[in-house]
Order: sequence, then structure tokens, then C-alpha cells
Amino acid sequence: MSLSPLKTPIIYPEPDGSPMAESDPNRDYLVYGVESLKLYFQDSSDVYVSGNLWLSYEQGVSDAAVSPDVFVVFGVENRPRRSYKVWEEQGKTPDWVLEVTSGSTRRKDEREKPVIYAQMGVSEYFQYDPSGDYLTPPLKGRRLTRDGYQIITPNYLENGTLVIPSLVLKLELWLFPNGQLRFFNPQQGEFLRTYREERERGDYEQKRADILAAKLKELGIDPSDLL
Repeated sequence: MSLSPLKTPIIYPEPDGSPMAESDPNRDYLVYGVESLKLYFQDSSDVYVSGNLWLSYEQGVSDAAVSPDVFVVFGVENRPRRSYKVWEEQGKTPDWVLEVTSGSTRRKDEREKPVIYAQMGVSEYFQYDPSGDYLTPPLKGRRLTRDGYQIITPNYLENGTLVIPSLVLKLELWLFPNGQLRFFNPQQGEFLRTYREERERGDYEQKRADILAAKLKELGIDPSDLL
């Protein structure tokens, strides 16, 4: 009796410890994008935010994988992952992707990834070039239609904003004259913050509260009487 040959297991990409960005600005905006959106969706159990993570989109094909700088998926569990395999997530692919474009990624970001993301069904694909050397304009958005991706035109009368309907509450990406990029929540009237910025804000508010309590004490007023 002949034995059938053993099948070689498919090895899908996993984290390898290599640097996540080629420059400080690219890394900073990658971190900002992931952290600010994680904080924004922290109370949503079915929204997954990640970035610089291998995303495999075709089972059985090891090189059918991309590593978006920042991405958001609706309808999957909000939990840590080593990688994202679409077939293990009920076929859910990202709803929104941001690539921080650089000299080494320009070709892929402009030519290859739009094709891949459109085939995956990514609703909105955004690019941002911190240096302004590789994209014109430096902030670019694409929205998936029946005919493929259509370019979204930034409104440069309002700081080059791009509205992102897929991220709920109509978040906006704001590009300032100095090239700084930030998410803006128009319903709350404020920009999204990183974990560090959120801690600093909490420390600032606590200091203000302590100073106010001290002044009230000097005036002989019990702060609890004002509640």
C-alpha cells in the first residue's frame, strides 16, 4: 500500500519584528491613526482597528496578503490579533484603509493596492503623504463604486478636509497648511487624540480642578456645595 504524500502546510505572514515605517513622520502618522481610532471605537465591541498588521485575504495562498498602515473593520470582534485572516472573520474585509505613502511605497500605494483593495471590497481607501513629495494632493481619498474606485476631491477651502462616511459620525481627515493631518469629529467639535494626548488632557483637567478647588478653599467655599 502506497502512502499519499504529506501536504505542506500553508504559512501565512506573521509579525517579524521589522521596522514599521521608513521615517519618523510615516511612523508618527501610522501610530496616530491606529491609536486615535482605537480610542474612538473603544466602546464598540464589534469594530476592529489595527495597522501595520498582515492581512491575508485568500485562503491557501500565502502571498495573497497586504499590510495596511491603518485599517478599520466593522462587524468583527474587537480583540488583539497577530494577523488578520479574512476567512476566519466571516469573510469581513476592511471597510476603511489609510496608507501613509513614502518614496518606497508610492508605486504600490498608487497602482497595486487600489486594485487589491477594490477586489477585497474595501469601501474607502485613503492615502497621505507627510512630505508632500509623492502625492498631489498630499491627501487623497478613493470611494468604491460599481465602476471601481472614484477619487474624492478634498475641500481645500476648509483645510483640505475629506469626509469619511464609513467611519460613522462622519469623521473627517483634516490637512492643515503645515502638512499636519488629524481626524476630526464634527459632532463633538474636537480632534481625535492618541493615548499620550488623552493622558495629558486628563492630567491638565485634573490640575485645573485642583487649582479651582484650592481657590474655593481660600474663599471659604466647599466645592461640594457647588454640585
